[in-house]
Amino acid sequence: MNRSLVVFAGAAAVGLTLVLSAETSGSAQIGTHSKINANAKMTAGVPRTHPHRLAVQVDVNDPAIMNLALNNVANTAQHYREIGQKVEIEVVAFGPGLHMLRDDTSPVKARIQSMSETMPELTFSACGNTRENMTKAEAKEIPLISQAKLTKSGVVRLMELQERGWSYLRP
Repeated sequence: MNRSLVVFAGAAAVGLTLVLSAETSGSAQIGTHSKINANAKMTAGVPRTHPHRLAVQVDVNDPAIMNLALNNVANTAQHYREIGQKVEIEVVAFGPGLHMLRDDTSPVKARIQSMSETMPELTFSACGNTRENMTKAEAKEIPLISQAKLTKSGVVRLMELQERGWSYLRP
């Protein structure tokens, strides 16, 4: 039993030495640019059998937040395109955030159209519950932009995506 402990401790010490040695040699590069490139190289070197997946929540009627979400989407797609990896991104809008996908009130409608034309990996989901409630409150049919697909519940959609391993972002 004691011999096993000694062997384990020795193996752990060798492993720790290797890790510290790798960190020391990597720390010779100084500056933000080097760190960003090092991270990109690490990500690029990892073979992927499936695409990265990102679910983005928009639940506020704020053009700044909507644009921030779209900036995050564009930056994520660009990063993975540059390193040759695939990504799937779904923006889920519910509550007051549904205005992002409303044809009559969206402050980012033109930007969504432009992004959708150049980013096939991007989808937009509109909450059916929110749309139904807005229809009742406004006493009129709520039109959605053509890029939006209707889902029964935005919250449930986000839960299901996360349960399937999607990363989650709320800008």
